[in-house]
Amino acid sequence: MADAHGYDELVMDHIRNARAYRVLEDATHRANGINPLCGDEMTVYVRISADRLDELTYQCSCCGVSMASASMMSEYVRAQNVAQLEISVAAFSAALLKHAEAPPAADDPMRHALLKTVRDLPSRTPCAALPWAILAAALAGSSETVSVQV
Repeated sequence: MADAHGYDELVMDHIRNARAYRVLEDATHRANGINPLCGDEMTVYVRISADRLDELTYQCSCCGVSMASASMMSEYVRAQNVAQLEISVAAFSAALLKHAEAPPAADDPMRHALLKTVRDLPSRTPCAALPWAILAAALAGSSETVSVQV
């Protein structure tokens, strides 16, 4: 169900109660990104050990959709194998940018909520995709500032 802004309840929960919003002091990887259209600026911090993503945090000056996307991402990626994660992050980023059909909410509530948001509100696509693009850059060890173009 959507609220008055058109956002899914899960998206609104992550806007109101952002998870993992902090600097990760012992990060092994980090990357920065901007969304010039919305004014979002974000840094994603990742700690990897034994080929697993142990923790992901972020800091931003950003809109609610970017924050919700980063917050959901922080829960989704925890304890995943890095090689598999690189593939799933790329696939999900592509799905966001293409406004792919959302899976049923019962199967994957996070993907459903974010994909529904960009289908219903296409102008929010760069906002939702930005954290995922920054994570991909962090995993790749890139020092370039990331920006998402649609």
